[in-house]
Amino acid sequence: MSADRSPFTLQPVFQELTADDPREVGGHLLYARLGAGGMGRVYLSYTPGGRPVALKVVRPELAGDPDFRARFAQEVASARRIHGLFTAQVVDAGVDAATPWLATTYVPGPSLQQVVQRFGPLPERTVLLLMAGIAEALQAIHATGVVHRDLKPGNVLIAPDGPRVIDFGIARAADAVPLTGTGLRIGSPAYMAPEQATGRPATAATDVYALGALAVHVAGGTPPFGDGPDLGALYRTVHEEPDLGRVPEGLRELLLRCLAKRPEHRPTTAEVIAAARSHPAVGGHLRFAEDWLPQSLTSQIDRHADLPQVPAEAAEATARPGLDSALTVLAPAAAPTPTVLAPVPATTQAPSPGSAQPPSPGYARVPGQAGGDPVPRGGAHGRGRRGRSLGRTALTAAVALTVGAAAAVLLLDDPDAVEAAADEAPIAGPTTPGAPTPAPGTPTAPPSPTRSATAAPTATPPPAPAADYAADYRGTELTSADSGYEFDLATGTVVPVDSVTWYVSRGESEFLVPETADSFIGRDAGLGVADCLKGLGSRPAGRIPFAAVGPRGAFCVRSADGRDLAVVRVLSTAPGDGPVRVSVDHYRRNG
Repeated sequence: MSADRSPFTLQPVFQELTADDPREVGGHLLYARLGAGGMGRVYLSYTPGGRPVALKVVRPELAGDPDFRARFAQEVASARRIHGLFTAQVVDAGVDAATPWLATTYVPGPSLQQVVQRFGPLPERTVLLLMAGIAEALQAIHATGVVHRDLKPGNVLIAPDGPRVIDFGIARAADAVPLTGTGLRIGSPAYMAPEQATGRPATAATDVYALGALAVHVAGGTPPFGDGPDLGALYRTVHEEPDLGRVPEGLRELLLRCLAKRPEHRPTTAEVIAAARSHPAVGGHLRFAEDWLPQSLTSQIDRHADLPQVPAEAAEATARPGLDSALTVLAPAAAPTPTVLAPVPATTQAPSPGSAQPPSPGYARVPGQAGGDPVPRGGAHGRGRRGRSLGRTALTAAVALTVGAAAAVLLLDDPDAVEAAADEAPIAGPTTPGAPTPAPGTPTAPPSPTRSATAAPTATPPPAPAADYAADYRGTELTSADSGYEFDLATGTVVPVDSVTWYVSRGESEFLVPETADSFIGRDAGLGVADCLKGLGSRPAGRIPFAAVGPRGAFCVRSADGRDLAVVRVLSTAPGDGPVRVSVDHYRRNG
């Protein structure tokens, strides 16, 4: 930390709720406060399935203005279409609520603002990787016609696998509100482009300017026009040249281009990415490997992945809407009882009468064994899904402590020991009496060769007519940049591999689905629910090669319990590890 930097201590990642904080917003129970800003306060909550989300509640001054509410609804609708790998996905929103709110995926990491305040300027290579990741996020944002307008270090979160841009487009909603006399200013003068400072329209080039200003701050410790009074910074932005004296020499040319006074003189986001890739400090490869951040910063990110423990009372509250309190323990959870998760047939997964939530799909407890990675139902050890171990990140361990977790999970260094324990241990729980059995001749998936010979096979879901399925979402376009990302069919988002259990992933020449799921390849993109159900019963697919689907073909995937059905239309594929684009319709069975 430089001598002229004032002492700074990071605030606790998770702060207790106060008497001024709500306990529930739009059906989401709140468990801790994450922070606050000009637009409102941000809280930690969870989806019904236990995934953590960041829920932002807008300020009362904005909530009471009809122009803001109308613009907010428009911007949220646009934000739902953004599915960039370096953006925080929109999960839910309440645009018509008395106090509007927005929920996005929780990013386990601090903001760039916190990072620079705590650790000082970042290394040149880290800055270049950040610029490339943020530029890619801006590409996804601009592709939907949205301009961020308030890109700054506080709106970029640092996750283990790269940056995540948040609050995209929402600043535009506040532009419709006359803020005179409220003490609010939307936008940050230190990162505003000249056209923004003088009231001219914001464009994609405006965000590129903000990216340059952000990079100057991250690389040199202060914004390009200082961090003094707002009016002074705005004046210097319009009339003076930026101060890059503290920025490494190798970054100055690129940053000066981003900070050009005239928008047309700035590089595009694609040009920023290309410049970062070709920089000697990067070596031609933009990869967010384990060493992309300083070691001291990596340990700080781990704190954000250590989510608050949610006691049983809070889990019950999630299952029983209407409770007016949310209990949270902000201390680390006690070590759980050693447990191994072993495969069980689908017919054993029904919840017990009166239980608050059903067990986690596809897993059962095997008591008395050493802890280990969860073993997927349908066979195979922890590496069986796609040649890599499951549940080995800090985030997965944190998710195991969230609402609705069916069992505690201890991470084991030897995944083969997990396989052995699963193969030798008896299956927990009897088969549910009266469970339907497949009709003679009904096609079923062969048992996995790595499973015990005594393990019961997965039962084929009972047939259901197409009318029994209702659309959850339709026509959601998703892009997997490489094989490190997959499509989360439950939420219609792009996520890192091995982070969800119902997915479509991709190899070098084929699509991959869970071993317990059924799939069917249709003739063309007109594939519908009725065709899927018929094909799943008569011609299930063992594999889904790119060549079999075609560039404009479609296939469907049904979950192991038969409750979820996804129709995946292929928009484009690329050989090897290139990008793959699809459009997904998700249907859920009624009842």
